[in-house]
Amino acid sequence: MSLHVLEVGEAGPRVVFLHGLFGQGRNFLQVAKALTPDLRSALVDLPDHGRSPWSDEVPYPAMADAVAETLRERYPGEPPMHVVGHSMGGKVAMLLALQHPELVDRLVVVDISPAESEGAGEFVHLLDSLAGLDLAALSRRSEADAALAGAIPDDRVRAFLLQNLRSSTEGFSWQANLSLLRRDLATIGGFPALEGRFDHPVLWIAGERSAYVQEEHAADMRRLFPRTTSVTIKGAGHWVHSEQPEAFVSALRVFLASDRRGRTEH
Repeated sequence: MSLHVLEVGEAGPRVVFLHGLFGQGRNFLQVAKALTPDLRSALVDLPDHGRSPWSDEVPYPAMADAVAETLRERYPGEPPMHVVGHSMGGKVAMLLALQHPELVDRLVVVDISPAESEGAGEFVHLLDSLAGLDLAALSRRSEADAALAGAIPDDRVRAFLLQNLRSSTEGFSWQANLSLLRRDLATIGGFPALEGRFDHPVLWIAGERSAYVQEEHAADMRRLFPRTTSVTIKGAGHWVHSEQPEAFVSALRVFLASDRRGRTEH
């Protein structure tokens, strides 16, 4: 499976960005632009999202393999890349580093843990709300926004979700594979039992107001990624990169440019 990739920047080491559920690579566009000219970025649409192909199932090892295949095809012979993954994309990034360590230099895991994620009920509600929208009755995007306002009152969340609504001469359709994501939501919320370890530096970023990273997850994180440095970004919830973009970019710059011989922190 060859995934859609949006490239930003022309020089420097490459940073691969992996988005979360309902997202797409361009969610990191402003972050990628802020990292230029020192770093260039590859913004990946994960399977069943954005402009990437749909699949029949969404196990994390398969998603990581799809990313690895895409990187090998697109950047043959290139040195190991930095990988940044948020939420679902953070789980894919962890699997990528463990299954294909030769592709990954430094790893950044954003507001997710190598553990089962709670809060599936919220995502069930969001998926059901989107799937229940009568696309055939829509003539403009604003009508979709108005129709979803009752079920999804948060303007920011609604705008983020509606980025998945595609308009063509044939009408409106969803870019994300909603039926598959709804069916396999338990798999997306889980995390496979893993052995092994990734011995390169890892930055584990948490949002101060988020509950996806807990102290009880630290032991598994250190077991799989022994060279982990933890950072909490103040004032941020789960969407760290969009809620506190300057602090997020600063953390990335410091970590990706730091001396690789520096001491390990936990």
